[in-house]
This record gives sequence, C-alpha cells and structure tokens, in this order.
Amino acid sequence: MSLREFLLRYMMPKVEWKMVLRNALYLFLCLLVQTMLLSRFRIAGICPYALPAAAVALGMFEGPIGGVLYSLVLGYFADMAFVENTVLFTLLFPALAFATGFIAQFFINRRFFAYMGAALLGLAVTALGQMLHTSTMDGFSGAMLSTALLQTLWSLPLAALAYIFPARWSRFAPASKGEN
Repeated sequence: MSLREFLLRYMMPKVEWKMVLRNALYLFLCLLVQTMLLSRFRIAGICPYALPAAAVALGMFEGPIGGVLYSLVLGYFADMAFVENTVLFTLLFPALAFATGFIAQFFINRRFFAYMGAALLGLAVTALGQMLHTSTMDGFSGAMLSTALLQTLWSLPLAALAYIFPARWSRFAPASKGEN
C-alpha cells in the first residue's frame, strides 16, 4: 500500500472539511479584525490583542492536537502581520492551545467562565512574552509591566467575543440546559 492510498483510505475520511473551513474562516476574520480594526483603538498607546484568546478558544474546543494545528497557522500569520516579532507568536500560540486543550480535556469544563480564566492566563502569558522579547532587544523598564497589565485587561472584553464562534461550531460545545 502506497502512502497516497494509506492517506486516502485512513486519514482523509476522518477529516471534517466543513469544520476545517469554518475554523479557517474564523482565523481569517480574527486576523482581519486584529490588523485592520483593533490596531486603531488605543488607550495610553496600547492596542487590544485578541489573537491569544482565539488560540485559547481553538485549543479548548478543537482539542489539543487540532488547537495546535490551527494556532500554528494563526501564529505564523500573526508573525507575518506584526513585523516586530520574529517567531514569538508561531511558538506561543500553539503552546497556549495545547495547554488549554489538554486542561479542557481532562480537568476543566468548556463553559464560558472556565474559558475566560484560560483566556486571561493566555493573554497575560502573551503580554509577558512580548515584554520579555522587547526587554532582550532594548533593556528592561518598569513601565513594561504596566503596559503588559493594561494590554491584558484591554484585551479581555474581546476574549469574550472570541468564545462565541468556536463554542457554537465545535463538537465539544457545551450542551444547553434542555439537552441531555
């Protein structure tokens, strides 16, 4: 059996192409909103950053492996969109998605409150990663901590919006009260 036959017989029928297209559209819309809209809203010179929340949502609702694959694409395109980072988001987003997916699979539920806690942690880790990346290039300043805190808090309302679509589309979506 050739590799092509093996892939077509065992791997391709298991891929849900409708879900892949939905998640690709979700990633595209997240990147579009981040680069075209959210970069214009500044409080004290700080832009909200919603892409880590999208990576957390994909990890939570697509599982650890699917979340890593989607977040790898998200991180790659985020690094291309923001030229000041080299590979930070390409490495960080899959790690956030895997950690969230693993924890959601075994320890926490996939409800909104648990997601917001994971998104807060993901936003804080991303802000600290950006802070450390900047401090290696330019040196550390105490103002970086307040910038990281403000970016995390400013991005948190957008994390609630990043929950909506993956929670509706996922096979791991929380059941509503009427379903058993």
